[in-house]
Amino acid sequence: MTLDAETTPSRLYNGHNRISTQALTSLAKAAAGDALGIPPHNVRADWSDDDGLLALSLVTPIKIPALTAVLRDPARVAVFGGPIWERAVAAKSEILTKVTELSGARLSRVDIRISGAHVTERGRVR
Repeated sequence: MTLDAETTPSRLYNGHNRISTQALTSLAKAAAGDALGIPPHNVRADWSDDDGLLALSLVTPIKIPALTAVLRDPARVAVFGGPIWERAVAAKSEILTKVTELSGARLSRVDIRISGAHVTERGRVR
């Protein structure tokens, strides 16, 4: 027996779909990790109500090149996406879009506090 959506729509759409806070938090941490180039487990995410929408607050380190590499070649900053401030501003939009698209949740804003640096290149030991 097959269900015909035109004759039994109430059977197909009854009930509720909910995404847990834990699932939303995991999604937000993954989106922030992608946007800022760091492992998601290094991100702390908190949610608050903002006039019926969700406001996301993130505390996270950000990926940067080793300072010795930047001293040798200042263009290394561009390879990582530019200055930290510009990358954080761009990441807000990217995170908001990704979380909204994947979860369907309506976010009002994303606040990011950079808590440290995740150095991905080590300088040479002399």
